[in-house]
Amino acid sequence: MTADQANSLTGKCALVTGAARRIGAVIAERLHAEGANVAIHYRQSKAEAGEFCARLNAVRADSARLFQADLNVGNELDKLVDSVVEWSGRLDVLVNNASSFYPTPLGQITEESWSDLVGSNLKAPLFLSQAAAPHLQTSHGNIINIVDIHAHRPLRDHSVYGAAKAGLVMLTRSLAKDLAPDVRVNGVAPGAISWPENGMSDSVKQDILSQVPLQRTGAPEDVAGCVVYLARDAGYVTGQIIAVDGGRSLGW
Repeated sequence: MTADQANSLTGKCALVTGAARRIGAVIAERLHAEGANVAIHYRQSKAEAGEFCARLNAVRADSARLFQADLNVGNELDKLVDSVVEWSGRLDVLVNNASSFYPTPLGQITEESWSDLVGSNLKAPLFLSQAAAPHLQTSHGNIINIVDIHAHRPLRDHSVYGAAKAGLVMLTRSLAKDLAPDVRVNGVAPGAISWPENGMSDSVKQDILSQVPLQRTGAPEDVAGCVVYLARDAGYVTGQIIAVDGGRSLGW
């Protein structure tokens, strides 16, 4: 086997959580374009996930499959991994992308919001990684966690989200040690890529962009490109968090 063949994603299987739309879908589509078979996880976006899956299978037959799971329900995590391996026969890449994001001002934090934000941003990546680990060790695969630049610097009124993402940074580094040498574990920390769907004023957007040396937002493709680099090309990289933020974190 040549070095190029060893690094190729062709015929390998990637599970991307939260892959029906937005950044997750772009990551899955890019991995698919590089030759991987993709397991498209979704929770509620069934119609969008179905259309996306059909589009990928039109390019390459039976190269994508839908998998529904609520990642905040513990026993569904093992079932998700088992179902993916039953379909593909292997697992090479796990991308923990699914995430809840919304403000939790102090005084309004509830047990429900805590469980949701910590569950999707920290607990699910941990237990999915644990379930996937034996398969990834067999394939000498890797885990890529989608973190956030605000894991390192607080975002006002987002204390629960920030704490969960900060935990995911430490989890990434810890798993890189625990799963070495067979499995690499890294993280990608996006900056201003896609504005939140729940709305953000133009003044807030402009304030954010004023802190970005490149003076523009990034695109989901920028994040997907970094994921492909870590999954395919970065054979000697583990335990790292790569910021895809246009330089915004330089001023921190």
